[in-house]
Amino acid sequence: MTKTSWNRFSKLALACLVALTALAAPVAAVSVAEDDVPSEAQVDSKVTTTVTLNELYQNPQLESWTLAGSTELTDVTWTVTYYDQTGAKVNQQSFDGQNFSGASIDAGDGTSEVEVRVSGTAPSVESYVYDPAQSFTVMSLQQTREGGSSNDIGSWTTQHFTEESQSARSALDESQAAVQSAGSDQAESTFDNAVSAFENGNFELATELANQAQSEAQQAQQSSQTQQLLVYAAGGLVALAVVVGGVFYWRSQQDSYDKLG
Repeated sequence: MTKTSWNRFSKLALACLVALTALAAPVAAVSVAEDDVPSEAQVDSKVTTTVTLNELYQNPQLESWTLAGSTELTDVTWTVTYYDQTGAKVNQQSFDGQNFSGASIDAGDGTSEVEVRVSGTAPSVESYVYDPAQSFTVMSLQQTREGGSSNDIGSWTTQHFTEESQSARSALDESQAAVQSAGSDQAESTFDNAVSAFENGNFELATELANQAQSEAQQAQQSSQTQQLLVYAAGGLVALAVVVGGVFYWRSQQDSYDKLG
């Protein structure tokens, strides 16, 4: 292969690599400037989540598109507020229900930033999980455009709990720390049973077993410490016996020497 041919081949290979990289890279749809999402919520409590979007007409480059959203909250109200480049509010829309669509984002309207707020009630827990904790989708946003194509903008989740489940989880968390440091098979087995009870929704039993596992772990630690002390004590006694024996032997040798003299 001549030098010229090699240069042409190298350029072609580089172009193909760039093209493949561009195809493999995910396309971002709109940017999330900031979000205010609660990390957890008690079932049946009121929840409000706010997400602010900017760079509205890039990736892909569009002059206009439609915003859609969904949530697992109940008794839902959506508020979409539009701002221009100066931060002044130019429009506001409200939607009801767990799903909404039709919020028009148009550069011709001067819209530069959009704030999406959803308010509703935290849903009940269908199934409990200890790790990771059970959660629900508090907000999911999509960019849709003419022709039916769409891009996911983002999805935000919040952990939900009841007073009983939160109390049992606290007991499990405290117990887990003790069990992990103790290294007791019995305590670990009891803790696993506590987790199973929690995930079956039996929070009273989960709390009892968690406390039992913690007690077993503490007893195992105390037993281990006692055994270590006994080992140290036994070692000390052996060392003392060696020293005393040495002294007696030395004295007996001295006595024998004096008699011979």
